[in-house]
Order: sequence, then structure tokens, then C-alpha cells
Amino acid sequence: MVGLDDPDDAAVWKLDEQRALVVTTDFFTPVVDDPYDYGAIAAANALSDVYAMGGIPFLALNIAALPPDLPPQISGEILRGGAEAAHQAGVVIAGGHTIQDKEPKYGLVVIGFVHPQHFLSKRGAKPGDKLVLTKPLGFGTTTTALKQGKAEPQDIAEVVGWMKKLNKTASEIAVQLQLTTATDVTGFSLLGHAWEIANLSLVGLHFDFQAIPFISCARKYGEEFIFPGGSADNRLYYSEYVDFSSSISEAEQMLLFDAQTSGGLLLVVPAEKINRLEEKAQELQQPFWVIGEVTNTQRIKVD
Repeated sequence: MVGLDDPDDAAVWKLDEQRALVVTTDFFTPVVDDPYDYGAIAAANALSDVYAMGGIPFLALNIAALPPDLPPQISGEILRGGAEAAHQAGVVIAGGHTIQDKEPKYGLVVIGFVHPQHFLSKRGAKPGDKLVLTKPLGFGTTTTALKQGKAEPQDIAEVVGWMKKLNKTASEIAVQLQLTTATDVTGFSLLGHAWEIANLSLVGLHFDFQAIPFISCARKYGEEFIFPGGSADNRLYYSEYVDFSSSISEAEQMLLFDAQTSGGLLLVVPAEKINRLEEKAQELQQPFWVIGEVTNTQRIKVD
């Protein structure tokens, strides 16, 4: 149902009229120093692709590339972090595969279930729909500041807390509201993933910059132009589709191109369902921000 023809978050394979499999994989090098946190973040990030499709993950496999001289207690903490994140999601890790490499790499293959008529995809946004974000931005600039030895401890704690947070509740709310369009905000940045929705849905998107949430340290590091290489790549590739207001600085623009790890969901919500979304989010203690709306311009505008 979803495969190589669609730049979506996961593959979807129909089993019968009530069930489809959602299948994905993701892994990467460390984004933080603590091995347990790294494992938990990598697992949360891999699980997110199933949540972005409206699925319920149930089974996973570890993927790891570890240096042969890495102390066993460190590799053990990486795997423990991933295992506990998976347990929080109700997912069983049933083995996996490890190879040797010079730099650690860790992630998961994840399999989930979704109803074949009610999964989320990057298609289906309509003019007038609202754009909702479920985690703040600024993860890429902060983790890069950490790699450069410039991040303060409280900033590291803040970004780690957000990256370890599962998108489980946000996905459940989207399914309960019978939404059709969503993605998770990861390596291609808010604007990159937003453009995928706009392009596949043949619509435009209008973002209110003042409504977009950032973690508390993001602007500080952004103004120093501390960004991962992927953020510059995002700007190079996606900027041709984006129109910025003259009031938005270059650093602020870069924060919207910032490559995220384990970011939140970008949900497309019909205007008449926003009140129900607010009620569900308050009930389940799920943060959310309404950051814009869908237009018919087939461009992305930020002002």
C-alpha cells in the first residue's frame, strides 16, 4: 500500500481487510554522550516512523555497529536504553544483528499494525486545515553544540528529555480523531518534511513563526550558527520552495531547516477538529502547538 513510490515514513503491506503491517528501520551515530540516553533516543526515533503512520508497533530487531574495543558496559547501556524505550512502547525486541565498525551506530527495525483504511500518510492535506506540532524544535543545533563542547548541562538535559519522549500518545490522538495526514519531523527538518506533505497533497503551507515552539536554548545556539551538516543540506535543497518574511533572520530561518533527531509529529488537522484535539491532548497530557494552516498556493510561506 505504501512503498518505494511514496516518500513516506514507513512501508505498509496489507494483510487482510482489518490489518496491515507497517515496517521501518532507522539507526545513526551517537547524538549525545550518555550511552543509555543514546540507545533510548535511537529507539524512540525508529519507533516514531510507525507512529507517524498511525500504527501500533509490536516487534523490533536491534541493528548495531560497535567498535571492537568499546567497553562491554557501554554497549550494554546502549542496548539497555533501546530495550527500555521499546518496553515503554509495548514493543518486544526479538534479537537483531551486530557488526564491527569504527564508530558506534544503533537503531531498530520496527514492525507494527495499522488498519488498512485508517493509516496516516503525507497525502490528503486540504486548504483550511491546521498544522499542529507535538514537540518543539532545536534538537539539531543543541546536539551539535554538545559535540562541539559548547552546550550547558541544563540544555543537554532538556533536549535529551524531548528526544527520548515517544510519539505514541500523539499518534493515538491522531488515530482517534481519524486524521489522514501526518509525518514526523526528523532529519529533513520541519520545512523539509512539511514540503513533502505540500508536494504530495498539491497544497501550500503557511507557518506563523511566532507560534512555532523551540526548546529554551535553541535560539542561543542558532544565533551562533551551530548547526549539523544536515541542516545546511536541508536549506540548500528545500529553500527554493519556501518564502520567508523579511522580518525573519537568517539564523531563525536555519532553525526551521534544522535537522531533528526524534522530533515530534506534524499533524494536519481539519479546523473543526481542533477543539477535540485540544480536549484529547489535555486529557492525555500531550503537548501540542498550532503553528499554521494549509493553503492552495503550492508554496511554503513563513511570516
